[in-house]
Amino acid sequence: MNMTPKQIVAYLDEYIVGQKDAKKTIAIALRNRYRRMKLPKEWQDDIMPKNILMIGPTGVGKTEIARRMAKMMKLPFVKVEASKYTEVGFVGRDVESMIRDLVNNSMNLVRAEMQEMAKDKIEESVIEEITKKILPPLPKNAPEQKQIEYQKSFEKIKQRVKKGELDHLRIIIEIEERPESDDNLPPEMIRAQESIVKVIEIFNKNVEKREVTVKEAKEILKKDAAEKIISKEDLKKEALKRAENGIVFIDEIDKIAATGNQRQDPSKEGVQRDLLPIVEGSTVNTKYGYVNTDHILFIAAGAFHLSKPSDLIPELQGRFPLRVELQSLDEEALYQILTKPKHSLIKQYQKLLEVEGVNLVFEESALREIARYALLANEKTEDIGARRLHTITERVSEEINFEANEHSGEVYEITPEYVEERLGEIIESEDSAKYIL
Repeated sequence: MNMTPKQIVAYLDEYIVGQKDAKKTIAIALRNRYRRMKLPKEWQDDIMPKNILMIGPTGVGKTEIARRMAKMMKLPFVKVEASKYTEVGFVGRDVESMIRDLVNNSMNLVRAEMQEMAKDKIEESVIEEITKKILPPLPKNAPEQKQIEYQKSFEKIKQRVKKGELDHLRIIIEIEERPESDDNLPPEMIRAQESIVKVIEIFNKNVEKREVTVKEAKEILKKDAAEKIISKEDLKKEALKRAENGIVFIDEIDKIAATGNQRQDPSKEGVQRDLLPIVEGSTVNTKYGYVNTDHILFIAAGAFHLSKPSDLIPELQGRFPLRVELQSLDEEALYQILTKPKHSLIKQYQKLLEVEGVNLVFEESALREIARYALLANEKTEDIGARRLHTITERVSEEINFEANEHSGEVYEITPEYVEERLGEIIESEDSAKYIL
């Protein structure tokens, strides 16, 4: 996608409040990817992505920036937690699994795009199949006149199925059940497992007959029709290519930084050394084929309360040349988060209650109070950033959510006094705040 850094920042501004430095760094990294793709092949291979290290407390937008960026660029995205790789034994989960997850996400992303492009063909195939169930085909040796009449009837019924006029009819369809392979197994075992499944399918096809309405059949048969129409080779090729330019977000990287007497901790340093070849660039074997990680953009993030980036092993530090510090959220930022983003928290609550016919209105001073209480709760207990707003707002709107069906057609106004009534005592009591908020 050809967007300038300023356009990228403007897009991120619609969903994430503040953090200008982080957005700017991300925008430049994305634009450089576009620039690289425009260069001759020999230059493309030598220009590596500049991986990013985000430093900042929880709930300030680190993950959201990366996720929105991937969505905007239509790139596969996967979020992993570095600390997960320390839970079993010394090293924990196989670090290559993050690339396998990225490829699976890429397959889903590309499949959805291809299905959208082939939507008309898929629909036509499904309508054809359903019409054959309603009007079974004639014997091959049927007279020519009969065949002509049948074809006319077939086209009429087909049009009625398409328009939804026969949605109420019940038909029997055949659904082929395909065993799913376990993506968490090593690729060699996955391939062996799939080979066994194929042999079983050849000799013993597991076909289930089910009676459903025409309307239900239209949805059920879409998957089979898509598999027949979409080229599996093209799907796999595009998905692997997209994965090689995807984004991996490694959260909680500070948790594997060894500090002080933990310097020799084989669990933490071992994970860092396992991550190193993946981030540096290597070839990973997945169930769909080999993936080169040279041009995957890695974004690492951590709060670094108890450690600092220099506590990571030097080789890993060097692989994250772009450093950006995200700021803690003040009262004004919390207020902006409540109201400014395209799908802000307040707008979400209003939309949900519109379903019940309730018009939920927040006075501006009430929103200011919610932001103030969120900041107070963050200061008195653990600072969880914007996530505190979810807890606070849920507490404020709990009663109206519970009784919404009894207030259909009414305007329900949230005032500062109401916010004070719902939150005042809880915030003042540190023990209550700790457990309730």
